[in-house]
Amino acid sequence: MLVLTRKSDESFLIGDDIQVTVLSIRGSQVQLGVKAPSDVRIYRGEVHDRIKAENISSAGLSTEDFSILKEKVK
Repeated sequence: MLVLTRKSDESFLIGDDIQVTVLSIRGSQVQLGVKAPSDVRIYRGEVHDRIKAENISSAGLSTEDFSILKEKVK
């Protein structure tokens, strides 16, 4: 994991076309702004995890089955 230190109004780039800017810092909360092309999907971590779990469930796979399949695809 890459760990960066940024102050308010500072940003960093992911690739050439995704820019993340620190908008504000209040106590333990950080507000971020993300500029990305419209075809890039951006999800909060917990939402992405829920979508992934629902996709696995709808495919009729157990978590173990999915892990095995994932290893075979690599």
